[in-house]
Amino acid sequence: MKKMSRNVLLQMEEEDDDDDGDIVLENLGQTIVPDLGSLESQHDFRTPEFEEFNGKPDSLFFNDGRRRIDFVLVYEDESRKETNKKGTNEKQRRKRQAYESNLICHGLQLEATRSVLDDKLVFVKVHAPWEVLCTYAEIMHIKLPLKPNDLKNRSSAFGTLNWFTKVLSVDESIIKPEQEFFTAPFEKNRMNDFYIVDRDAFFNPATRSRIVYFILSRVKYQVINNVSKFGINRLVNSGIYKAAFPLHDCKFRRQSEDPSCPNERYLLYREWAHPRSIYKKQPLDLIRKYYGEKIGIYFAWLGYYTQMLLLAAVVGVACFLYGYLNQDNCTWSKEVCHPDIGGKIIMCPQCDRLCPFWKLNITCESSKKLCIFDSFGTLVFAVFMGVWVTLFLEFWKRRQAELEYEWDTVELQQEEQARPEYEARCTHVVINEITQEEERIPFTAWGKCIRITLCASAVFFWILLIIASVIGIIVYRLSVFIVFSAKLPKNINGTDPIQKYLTPQTATSITASIISFIIIMILNTIYEKVAIMITNFELPRTQTDYENSLTMKMFLFQFVNYYSSCFYIAFFKGKFVGYPGDPVYWLGKYRNEECDPGGCLLELTTQLTIIMGGKAIWNNIQEVLLPWIMNLIGRFHRVSGSEKITPRWEQDYHLQPMGKLGLFYEYLEMIIQFGFVTLFVASFPLAPLLALVNNILEIRVDAWKLTTQFRRLVPEKAQDIGAWQPIMQGIAILAVVTNAMIIAFTSDMIPRLVYYWSFSVPPYGDHTSYTMEGYINNTLSIFKVADFKNKSKGNPYSDLGNHTTCRYRDFRYPPGHPQEYKHNIYYWHVIAAKLAFIIVMEHVIYSVKFFISYAIPDVSKRTKSKIQREKYLTQKLLHENHLKDMTKNMGVIAERMIEAVDNNLRPKSE
Repeated sequence: MKKMSRNVLLQMEEEDDDDDGDIVLENLGQTIVPDLGSLESQHDFRTPEFEEFNGKPDSLFFNDGRRRIDFVLVYEDESRKETNKKGTNEKQRRKRQAYESNLICHGLQLEATRSVLDDKLVFVKVHAPWEVLCTYAEIMHIKLPLKPNDLKNRSSAFGTLNWFTKVLSVDESIIKPEQEFFTAPFEKNRMNDFYIVDRDAFFNPATRSRIVYFILSRVKYQVINNVSKFGINRLVNSGIYKAAFPLHDCKFRRQSEDPSCPNERYLLYREWAHPRSIYKKQPLDLIRKYYGEKIGIYFAWLGYYTQMLLLAAVVGVACFLYGYLNQDNCTWSKEVCHPDIGGKIIMCPQCDRLCPFWKLNITCESSKKLCIFDSFGTLVFAVFMGVWVTLFLEFWKRRQAELEYEWDTVELQQEEQARPEYEARCTHVVINEITQEEERIPFTAWGKCIRITLCASAVFFWILLIIASVIGIIVYRLSVFIVFSAKLPKNINGTDPIQKYLTPQTATSITASIISFIIIMILNTIYEKVAIMITNFELPRTQTDYENSLTMKMFLFQFVNYYSSCFYIAFFKGKFVGYPGDPVYWLGKYRNEECDPGGCLLELTTQLTIIMGGKAIWNNIQEVLLPWIMNLIGRFHRVSGSEKITPRWEQDYHLQPMGKLGLFYEYLEMIIQFGFVTLFVASFPLAPLLALVNNILEIRVDAWKLTTQFRRLVPEKAQDIGAWQPIMQGIAILAVVTNAMIIAFTSDMIPRLVYYWSFSVPPYGDHTSYTMEGYINNTLSIFKVADFKNKSKGNPYSDLGNHTTCRYRDFRYPPGHPQEYKHNIYYWHVIAAKLAFIIVMEHVIYSVKFFISYAIPDVSKRTKSKIQREKYLTQKLLHENHLKDMTKNMGVIAERMIEAVDNNLRPKSE
């Protein structure tokens, strides 16, 4: 293999551009443009050595058994492809050779091996030598051990419950606790200050892979019009490489035959991902060590969220049982079902064509179900959840601060580098206001304003598109209600068994919820791609900025997509319907939907159940079934029994790629669930229980997926959960408003309370004591059939018999009254009570929330003391070492000076 000591720019036509491009070979020397033919003839490309597989399937080293494999690149040999497009393949080959040559120039060592199963595949193994690791550890400001730390003694907070927590914890004899160290950003010139016992173990595999990926992401391979093309991600996306990934350390079902292998993947599968470990705590330190802090903080957050859901689920089940056990004491439901009350109340048609008059008692079953959810327990639970969500967020901040200390990410923000995609576009030179030095930026201030405007416009357009789809669902509901009213049995007495359980309202609600869920899942796929395109155009500087920007866009899309139908049912349906003689129409054609006599709360519960349940089932199919089937198909196509002879890198290649945004979708899924649990919990107290069961399975499913079905992710640092924290805080604030409004405007709790305390007794009522008797009759207004407008619309008067009036859900004066069909005094009392309730509930809960936020510091006093103590001792250690070196050097200098003086004085004395 020939050595090359200079940069080379090889003129070459870009495969997807008409302009000429340059293949770039880098080194520290000057740049020249050689003759193309002479370069090819001399073979000046630096290429990896080809080696035969040594037959050790568990080996994590080069064939020499000494150099560890830190990364693997996979490509398909163009010369052995069946369909050989010579021009395109030649360009790809030379780009790849240029890239690999530049990797070698950056100090990486490469070794190529052909696939055991498919000789077209070539695996390029990448190793970073000690000098390269040290150089880039300093560039990346990676914190490394200085000396063992005896401060981080994690004591249990459960005291006498240690025996119980020991059962739930991972066995320390299997997964041993990690030794803790004082750490500091690595500096090569102070290498002696660091705790280097074994050079091979000083940089753990995760850190090695992170350093190598940093290099792979920034090495150039081509220049077109002074714009550099570089990075392994672009090469993989363009098909020049088929994959790039770090290696798992062993098989997940059994330990490695290599005695030096730590078998961390096997331990994670056994103690974390296996179904028998579902009751155990997560081995977060090992997760962080193997997958990096970014994966670790996600599972820490998900585990903590699940623990807090346990309390919410218990209270929610208690409130549900309260409503279930007291449904027989629900007076207004009894009146609906009573044959002499609900059976004699004739209700007005709910649409202009085909809809019949109907008796109130056909809603008997739905009114019984409504009693379960629309009870006093709902109010208690809504207030509790307003406090619970604050406790969860505040205690999570404390837990997050502990993890920052334990995982040494307290000052992580200073370490983050610019994204390669950002650096590639930095062509404008400006003067930094702070340093007064020149620096490059991708666009001017005016260009940035244009990009922000275009991105905001695109986001706004797609949100309008989502709203348009919601309007489409509403139109469906309005039109299909007429069809169900015509097709379903029309027994006015409500005795038909189908009509008893499947009313037109119920049929419309269920079908609309299912269709809404299907549209939501279809739109999600589109919006994900759109949000990524917009964020790529926006060009954020760092990976954190990129993910935060994408997070806000995706959540905004998903918020409107998932919650808009629930907001419609909760706050709009049945609120603007007019009255039978003067109904309100959508688009001048569709008559607005009405709620059941008991309100829309039960329909909102149905909508939440279908969306939450359907979403959980769909996500599990996507996360578990699809990767498993893809890997199963891959194993079926490979040679039977080949796993015994295939090397580790080839086994990992046939696993599924996680994708750079894989973790982003996991967060998004949980945050959407968090919104369902908090925003609409007043209508469905079992939502926390469903979320709890889902999350217990979700943790193990995600663990199983990562350890068995996917390639190992590139370890990444993370200090916190990023933009998801302020999103959750925003949801928590909004949840107080939505739950207060659900109780006030969607449920019938306030009208019942107003009737009980004001209108059941004189001067408005006829009863001598406070009671709920007569509530139904009092809340249903009277309408005179003769006052219907436009009788040609086909109201079925033939079903009425001798009845001349019908009832409808509203608070209006009866016909013949001086203010007939105007809102009565009961309506204004109810409105005043609703507004007062919202104001009081919001102020009380917000006051409690702010008090809790103030009383619970984000960082505990103990953690803060540990951080300050460790920083003090670290600085003291570095200062003492520096002082020792200075003292030693000064001593040497003093000895030399004394010796020099003696030498000068000796001749004189002689």
